[in-house]
Amino acid sequence: MKYISLTGLMCFFSLVNIAQTTPVDQFLDGKSVVLVSAATSPLPPVNWQDLAEEIHPALVAAGGDPVAYFDLEEVILTDAIKNAYASHFSTRQIKNIVLLIRKEDGRLFCHIFPFSGNGNIISPGNNWSTQASDKGEFKEQIQAIGLNKRSENFLVIEVPEYPSIPGLENNSVNSGYIQAAPLNLDVFKLGILLTGAAGNESYLNTFRQDIYGKEQNQVMEEQRAQREGIEQIFKAEYPFQTEFLTTSKSNQELISEKVQFILMKQEGREADLMRSMGVPLEQGKNPDAIVVKYYIRFLVRNELYIGEKWDASPDWRLALKDFLDQITP
Repeated sequence: MKYISLTGLMCFFSLVNIAQTTPVDQFLDGKSVVLVSAATSPLPPVNWQDLAEEIHPALVAAGGDPVAYFDLEEVILTDAIKNAYASHFSTRQIKNIVLLIRKEDGRLFCHIFPFSGNGNIISPGNNWSTQASDKGEFKEQIQAIGLNKRSENFLVIEVPEYPSIPGLENNSVNSGYIQAAPLNLDVFKLGILLTGAAGNESYLNTFRQDIYGKEQNQVMEEQRAQREGIEQIFKAEYPFQTEFLTTSKSNQELISEKVQFILMKQEGREADLMRSMGVPLEQGKNPDAIVVKYYIRFLVRNELYIGEKWDASPDWRLALKDFLDQITP
């Protein structure tokens, strides 16, 4: 009987420990990576590293161990890049992902999530968050995370660090982009993913400063408008066969149905997109402008065709129209 009671007691304490594990507890007992997305338009101008320098002391004073800072826009640029970051975070035994966001109106937001351990980096669910319009108040709120709590983080670095990620130094994960139009578009179907304004973006992408905080009804309206707009543009601009894809299919299933090409989309800072795709930054372009770039993925050889001319635009309609114009007769 006493063994049964002991077993029950051990299970009780295990459940208590699980229940007590919160984002704050984990933040105070594990290494954190900080991803920053900062609008540069408010005055005075502040880039993401400026914000990191400003907030780092508050995260340390709160009891955290922020071991590295990265630009969110660079992390979410492609799935391959996100996977490279996630692999590095796993190697460094990162427990927490801290998100710092500065909106165009100067408002500041902070979220603390558990690291997901995979290429998604974070997952929807329990997180700690705060926001403020005043930078001083924002730092005070962050410092209060560890109020009356014991931190297990020791030997914390006093200044923010911006390490490189192994495998990304020379954009090695981005090979495969070809500055040309794909051949045989007139023979095989082009698959078009009808997934709305968010495209194939993950949850992490919703924390990018220019789209963070949008109301759900606004997002749904943008998705509906984009679906309708894509269909209209293709009817007017694309003379070959298309197939609008509304359900998930494997590459082999698509190829068996004569869909050998998929329309892809990337959205991000223009300088980041051009660098990742191997295109030199042109004079006169705003490197921080958020633009959309369409390209085509050839399923058989996993080749990515971006066209001969750079045609990205802040307006997704113009970006799509210009891309279709240059890859079709």
